[in-house]
Amino acid sequence: MLNIDQEAEKKEILRRYRGLLRSAVRSKSTQDKRRIRKAFDIALEAHKEMRRKSGEPYIYHPIAVARICAEEIGLDTTSIVCALLHDTVEDTYITLEDIETLFGSKERMIIDGLTKISGVFDQTSSMQAENFRKMLLTLSDDIRVILIKIADRLHNMRTLGHMAREKQLKIASETLFMYAPLAHRLGLYNIKTELEDLSLKYKEPEQYEEISSKLEKTKAVRTRFINKFTLPIRNALDEAGIEYEIKGRTKSIFSIWNKMQKKRVRFEDIYDVFAIRIILETEIEGEKALAWKVYSMVTDFYQPNPDRLRDWISIPKGNGYESLHTTVMSPTGKWVEVQIRSRRMDDVAEKGFAAHWKYKGGTENAENNLDRWLSQIREVLESAQDDALTFIDDFKLNLFSEEIYIFTPNGDLKTLPKGSTALDFAFNIHSQIGSQCIGAKVNHRLVPLSHELRSGDQVEIITSKKQTPKEDWLNYVVTARARQKIKHALKEEKRKVAGEGKDMLRRKFKNLGVGFLSINITALEKHYNVDSATELYYQIAKGKIDIKKLKGFEVDGGRIIFKKAPIIPPKQADNKVIAPIPGKKDILLIGDEQQRMDYTLARCCNPIPGDDVFGFVTVNGEIKVHRVNCPNATQLLSNYAYRVIKARWASKELNQFEVTVQFSGIDDVGLVQRITNIISSDMHVNMKAISFESNDGIFDGLVRVQVHDTEHLNTLIDKLRNVNGVLTVDRMDPGQAI
Repeated sequence: MLNIDQEAEKKEILRRYRGLLRSAVRSKSTQDKRRIRKAFDIALEAHKEMRRKSGEPYIYHPIAVARICAEEIGLDTTSIVCALLHDTVEDTYITLEDIETLFGSKERMIIDGLTKISGVFDQTSSMQAENFRKMLLTLSDDIRVILIKIADRLHNMRTLGHMAREKQLKIASETLFMYAPLAHRLGLYNIKTELEDLSLKYKEPEQYEEISSKLEKTKAVRTRFINKFTLPIRNALDEAGIEYEIKGRTKSIFSIWNKMQKKRVRFEDIYDVFAIRIILETEIEGEKALAWKVYSMVTDFYQPNPDRLRDWISIPKGNGYESLHTTVMSPTGKWVEVQIRSRRMDDVAEKGFAAHWKYKGGTENAENNLDRWLSQIREVLESAQDDALTFIDDFKLNLFSEEIYIFTPNGDLKTLPKGSTALDFAFNIHSQIGSQCIGAKVNHRLVPLSHELRSGDQVEIITSKKQTPKEDWLNYVVTARARQKIKHALKEEKRKVAGEGKDMLRRKFKNLGVGFLSINITALEKHYNVDSATELYYQIAKGKIDIKKLKGFEVDGGRIIFKKAPIIPPKQADNKVIAPIPGKKDILLIGDEQQRMDYTLARCCNPIPGDDVFGFVTVNGEIKVHRVNCPNATQLLSNYAYRVIKARWASKELNQFEVTVQFSGIDDVGLVQRITNIISSDMHVNMKAISFESNDGIFDGLVRVQVHDTEHLNTLIDKLRNVNGVLTVDRMDPGQAI
């Protein structure tokens, strides 16, 4: 039993509450403070018997979330009140009606958006995806729901160390899957970065610690370099009488790790570990001119890379980000990114759109961009009829993409995600133009619908009233708006065709003396293994189901009774013990009871003994084992956490597992022989296939080997890295592009 010093806890709660009030810079009036106090008192009373996993009073959490809303996002009194009360409806006796009576309808709506969906879901649903959808739908009403939810997630991530490993994986995966992209799209750069870093800390603890340690060890060297690099710039700015602040910004741990994975390089090979940020103290009217003046000063000292100039001052990003970026060559031969922005731009870049309230008299570009994005999102949300998972996938298309700028024939500027096609552009202008699009002219040249656009293109859309959306159009578009409009049109067309099929079935039933009842329709759905009545009617109309040959059933009182057993839908998986596969030596213990069960290894990541793994129960009740760092792990752990079960290797015995290893380096006589000697002679590893390709003195190679476990594989990789001429050696995921 814990010895709790209640007096000390009361003092600590009061201290934290006062800290919240100091952070609430937008809540200065007596009425604002009274509302915050009222919400605090209600939350304190409601949560008084509750404690967090750490053993601390639960009230610490809502206070911390409210403080993040006030201090790190810059939200108003209503947001602070809702943050203090955000868990009361879900976890305590307080109801939404109570919230409305005590505070108002706006507070009720926000807290309803923050409250998770309760109830039982069938095996094909994802409760987490439904919760995501419920939260996102509130974008149509009040964006503060999303901002408070991001603050809630940030505090949960900061205190995740007290959770069990499987909970850490689930929460970190959800964070990477949805919350970090949302924070990014809303311009909350600092919060987005911290969410990504904390997610990596729990998903890939060893790699996180390795990068963190290397950043710490190289900190002094970076500081000396930054001081030396910025000295001539400081002198020039001082001489010109410009007020400024210069910061050295280190790339986030997650960004470094992500680059290491994508480029397949070591930490030491990443050149842009840091950037220089020049923040200018200036009035809004003179921001743009002063930024370009400072750019000119920087390039007086250092040679810029013309391909790396980014002007987000003239055309801000969709999330409101404004800055001038250039990459210049330092005297030591290193490329250095220099960011130039005003103090206002820096505030907006750090705190996102919520910082705009400080600058009401300034430019409205960023706010207009955000409003435009929100209106597009609302349109997608309001027309969405898909299941929750499809909805979330479509929504995410609008979150984490870079932007391109496209001009209409009249010279109007449109912002689209990178990778957008002519068809995306057509739907961006108007849904009817998109639906009737038959082609486009890009820079006066005729191109197909699937043509990928580049920033600066001028696009004219060609339409025909006879054109209608086609199924394969979904392969041509990347924007959520276009996908939703195409799907909606296809569904409408499908409904029309299904209507014909329904009439055909009705006539057939009449001839057979069968009642046109829902119970009979359901029996046919099961028999033909279709997921809805609409799909059944559609397939009948298209001739895929020939009702003239309808056999295998009896009619009893107007009801269909099939002689054959209908196809059984997938069962909800339970945790029953399945006999281990005979002869399997790579024992895997699965579930909370750590039982031996039958399983298969997922082909998407090809786990081997020693890998950090989890079990995933498919809709058929089978268990598939994935690596924790599988390309699909984030999506599975985020959307289907209820199907994830513990798994760990109990032994690393002599079964052999196939792994592909990728090489690169400097070509040399005898190099292939040295590599194959290490694999076959030194390590006694069986090679299944090997291929090398040399081009202008550089070689790339692949070798498929059989190893016992990760320790065996890592020893082999370490030995290969020591071969003279070999620069990189990495394990490849199945299907990964070279």
